[in-house]
Amino acid sequence: TAPGSGAGIKAAQDGTADIGMSSRELKEEEKTLHETQIATDAIAVIINNNNPVTDLTSEQITQIFKGEIKNWKDVGGPDKEILLVCREAGSGTRDAFEEIMSLSEDGKSLINESTAIFVDATNAVAQNVQDKEEAIGYISLGSLTDQVKAVKVDGVEATEPNAQNGTYKIIRPFLLLTSEEPSGKVKEFMDYILSDAGQEQVVEAGFVPVN
Repeated sequence: TAPGSGAGIKAAQDGTADIGMSSRELKEEEKTLHETQIATDAIAVIINNNNPVTDLTSEQITQIFKGEIKNWKDVGGPDKEILLVCREAGSGTRDAFEEIMSLSEDGKSLINESTAIFVDATNAVAQNVQDKEEAIGYISLGSLTDQVKAVKVDGVEATEPNAQNGTYKIIRPFLLLTSEEPSGKVKEFMDYILSDAGQEQVVEAGFVPVN
Protein backbone atom coordinates (compact mmCIF):
# COMPACT_ATOMS: atom_id res chain seq x y z
CA THR A 1 0.00 0.00 0.00
CA ALA A 2 1.14 3.56 -0.60
CA PRO A 3 -0.99 6.12 1.24
CA GLY A 4 2.01 8.24 2.21
CA SER A 5 5.15 8.09 4.30
CA GLY A 6 3.24 8.39 7.56
CA ALA A 7 1.69 4.96 6.94
CA GLY A 8 5.07 3.39 6.17
CA ILE A 9 6.57 4.82 9.34
CA LYS A 10 3.66 3.60 11.44
CA ALA A 11 3.87 0.11 9.89
CA ALA A 12 7.53 -0.13 10.89
CA GLN A 13 6.78 1.18 14.38
CA ASP A 14 3.91 -1.18 15.17
CA GLY A 15 5.40 -4.22 13.40
CA THR A 16 2.67 -4.75 10.82
CA ALA A 17 5.41 -4.65 8.16
CA ASP A 18 9.01 -5.86 8.25
CA ILE A 19 10.02 -2.75 6.30
CA GLY A 20 8.27 0.60 6.12
CA MET A 21 9.10 3.21 3.51
CA SER A 22 9.43 6.98 3.85
CA SER A 23 10.20 9.63 1.27
CA ARG A 24 11.05 12.27 3.86
CA GLU A 25 13.42 12.71 6.79
CA LEU A 26 12.21 11.22 10.05
CA LYS A 27 10.88 13.59 12.68
CA GLU A 28 12.58 13.61 16.07
CA GLU A 29 9.90 11.46 17.70
CA GLU A 30 10.23 8.86 14.91
CA LYS A 31 13.97 8.37 15.25
CA THR A 32 13.56 5.25 17.37
CA LEU A 33 13.40 3.42 14.03
CA HIS A 34 16.45 2.12 12.19
CA GLU A 35 16.72 3.92 8.85
CA THR A 36 18.56 2.93 5.69
CA GLN A 37 18.75 5.46 2.87
CA ILE A 38 18.54 3.80 -0.55
CA ALA A 39 18.27 6.83 -2.85
CA THR A 40 17.96 10.60 -3.06
CA ASP A 41 15.11 12.24 -4.95
CA ALA A 42 14.57 15.74 -6.25
CA ILE A 43 11.09 17.22 -6.02
CA ALA A 44 10.22 18.92 -9.29
CA VAL A 45 7.95 21.98 -9.29
CA ILE A 46 5.69 21.47 -12.29
CA ILE A 47 3.42 23.66 -14.39
CA ASN A 48 1.31 23.21 -17.52
CA ASN A 49 3.22 22.97 -20.80
CA ASN A 50 1.30 25.99 -22.16
CA ASN A 51 2.48 28.21 -19.31
CA PRO A 52 5.38 30.39 -20.58
CA VAL A 53 7.06 30.63 -17.15
CA THR A 54 10.36 28.73 -17.08
CA ASP A 55 12.09 29.84 -13.86
CA LEU A 56 10.93 30.70 -10.35
CA THR A 57 12.93 31.67 -7.29
CA SER A 58 12.55 29.73 -4.06
CA GLU A 59 10.96 32.82 -2.54
CA GLN A 60 8.41 33.09 -5.36
CA ILE A 61 7.45 29.40 -4.99
CA THR A 62 6.95 29.84 -1.25
CA GLN A 63 4.87 32.99 -1.83
CA ILE A 64 2.76 31.19 -4.45
CA PHE A 65 1.93 28.30 -2.14
CA LYS A 66 1.24 30.64 0.79
CA GLY A 67 -1.16 32.61 -1.41
CA GLU A 68 0.92 35.79 -1.31
CA ILE A 69 1.32 35.60 -5.10
CA LYS A 70 -2.03 34.63 -6.60
CA ASN A 71 -1.75 35.47 -10.32
CA TRP A 72 0.69 34.13 -12.89
CA LYS A 73 1.14 37.63 -14.34
CA ASP A 74 3.08 38.57 -11.19
CA VAL A 75 5.84 36.09 -12.10
CA GLY A 76 5.94 36.60 -15.86
CA GLY A 77 3.05 34.36 -16.83
CA PRO A 78 -0.49 34.86 -18.16
CA ASP A 79 -3.21 36.81 -16.38
CA LYS A 80 -4.68 33.77 -14.65
CA GLU A 81 -5.28 32.99 -10.99
CA ILE A 82 -2.85 30.32 -9.78
CA LEU A 83 -4.29 26.93 -8.82
CA LEU A 84 -2.24 24.92 -6.32
CA VAL A 85 -2.20 21.14 -6.69
CA CYS A 86 -0.93 19.54 -3.48
CA ARG A 87 -0.57 16.09 -1.96
CA GLU A 88 -2.70 14.87 0.89
CA ALA A 89 -1.77 15.02 4.58
CA GLY A 90 0.68 12.25 5.44
CA SER A 91 2.41 12.38 2.05
CA GLY A 92 6.20 12.30 2.35
CA THR A 93 6.50 14.41 -0.79
CA ARG A 94 4.27 17.06 0.76
CA ASP A 95 6.05 16.97 4.12
CA ALA A 96 9.47 17.26 2.47
CA PHE A 97 8.36 20.01 0.08
CA GLU A 98 6.77 22.07 2.85
CA GLU A 99 9.78 21.69 5.14
CA ILE A 100 12.35 22.61 2.48
CA MET A 101 10.30 25.54 1.14
CA SER A 102 9.44 26.98 4.59
CA LEU A 103 5.77 26.13 4.15
CA SER A 104 5.16 24.71 7.61
CA GLU A 105 5.37 26.16 11.09
CA ASP A 106 5.01 24.30 14.39
CA GLY A 107 3.80 21.25 12.49
CA LYS A 108 1.09 23.24 10.69
CA SER A 109 0.96 23.68 6.91
CA LEU A 110 1.08 27.24 5.57
CA ILE A 111 -0.42 26.25 2.20
CA ASN A 112 -3.22 28.57 1.11
CA GLU A 113 -6.00 25.98 1.03
CA SER A 114 -8.55 28.37 -0.50
CA THR A 115 -6.79 28.17 -3.87
CA ALA A 116 -5.62 24.54 -3.60
CA ILE A 117 -6.84 21.08 -4.46
CA PHE A 118 -5.44 18.04 -2.63
CA VAL A 119 -4.89 14.67 -4.30
CA ASP A 120 -3.57 11.37 -3.00
CA ALA A 121 -1.02 10.31 -5.61
CA THR A 122 1.85 11.67 -7.68
CA ASN A 123 0.13 10.80 -10.96
CA ALA A 124 -2.97 12.70 -9.83
CA VAL A 125 -0.84 15.83 -9.27
CA ALA A 126 0.71 15.47 -12.72
CA GLN A 127 -2.66 14.83 -14.39
CA ASN A 128 -4.24 17.92 -12.82
CA VAL A 129 -1.32 20.11 -13.88
CA GLN A 130 -1.44 18.61 -17.37
CA ASP A 131 -5.18 19.35 -17.65
CA LYS A 132 -5.26 22.82 -16.07
CA GLU A 133 -3.22 25.67 -17.58
CA GLU A 134 -3.31 27.71 -14.36
CA ALA A 135 -2.02 24.89 -12.13
CA ILE A 136 1.25 24.40 -10.27
CA GLY A 137 2.25 21.31 -8.30
CA TYR A 138 5.19 19.24 -7.11
CA ILE A 139 6.15 15.64 -7.87
CA SER A 140 9.07 13.26 -7.58
CA LEU A 141 11.67 13.81 -10.30
CA GLY A 142 11.49 10.09 -11.06
CA SER A 143 7.83 10.56 -12.07
CA LEU A 144 8.42 13.55 -14.35
CA THR A 145 7.26 13.17 -17.97
CA ASP A 146 7.05 15.54 -20.90
CA GLN A 147 3.30 15.93 -20.29
CA VAL A 148 4.14 18.71 -17.80
CA LYS A 149 7.00 21.19 -17.44
CA ALA A 150 9.42 21.39 -14.53
CA VAL A 151 10.45 24.98 -13.82
CA LYS A 152 13.98 25.90 -12.89
CA VAL A 153 14.31 26.83 -9.22
CA ASP A 154 16.70 29.74 -8.61
CA GLY A 155 17.97 29.18 -12.15
CA VAL A 156 18.78 25.49 -11.60
CA GLU A 157 17.07 22.66 -13.49
CA ALA A 158 15.56 19.71 -11.63
CA THR A 159 17.89 16.96 -12.87
CA GLU A 160 19.60 13.98 -11.30
CA PRO A 161 23.12 15.51 -11.65
CA ASN A 162 21.96 18.78 -10.07
CA ALA A 163 20.34 16.87 -7.20
CA GLN A 164 23.53 14.86 -6.72
CA ASN A 165 25.87 17.86 -6.70
CA GLY A 166 23.57 19.87 -4.44
CA THR A 167 22.89 22.78 -6.78
CA TYR A 168 19.20 21.86 -6.95
CA LYS A 169 17.92 22.43 -3.43
CA ILE A 170 14.55 20.64 -3.26
CA ILE A 171 15.79 17.14 -2.45
CA ARG A 172 14.80 14.45 0.03
CA PRO A 173 15.88 10.91 1.01
CA PHE A 174 14.16 7.62 0.22
CA LEU A 175 14.33 5.55 3.40
CA LEU A 176 13.67 1.94 4.35
CA LEU A 177 12.68 1.67 8.02
CA THR A 178 12.82 -1.20 10.46
CA SER A 179 12.01 -1.45 14.15
CA GLU A 180 15.53 -2.69 14.86
CA GLU A 181 18.84 -3.43 13.14
CA PRO A 182 18.04 -5.38 9.93
CA SER A 183 18.75 -9.10 10.01
CA GLY A 184 17.93 -12.25 8.05
CA LYS A 185 15.90 -11.83 4.87
CA VAL A 186 15.31 -8.14 5.62
CA LYS A 187 19.05 -7.47 5.69
CA GLU A 188 19.56 -9.53 2.51
CA PHE A 189 16.95 -7.41 0.75
CA MET A 190 18.50 -4.14 1.90
CA ASP A 191 22.00 -5.33 1.02
CA TYR A 192 20.77 -6.05 -2.49
CA ILE A 193 19.28 -2.57 -2.89
CA LEU A 194 22.59 -1.04 -1.78
CA SER A 195 24.62 -3.30 -4.08
CA ASP A 196 25.79 -2.17 -7.52
CA ALA A 197 22.92 -4.06 -9.15
CA GLY A 198 20.34 -2.52 -6.83
CA GLN A 199 21.69 0.99 -7.24
CA GLU A 200 21.60 0.55 -11.03
CA GLN A 201 17.85 0.06 -10.66
CA VAL A 202 17.68 3.25 -8.60
CA VAL A 203 19.28 5.11 -11.51
CA GLU A 204 17.01 3.41 -14.07
CA ALA A 205 13.99 4.55 -12.06
CA GLY A 206 15.15 8.17 -12.34
CA PHE A 207 16.57 8.68 -8.86
CA VAL A 208 20.01 9.50 -7.45
CA PRO A 209 21.99 6.55 -6.04
CA VAL A 210 23.56 6.69 -2.58
CA ASN A 211 26.79 4.98 -3.57
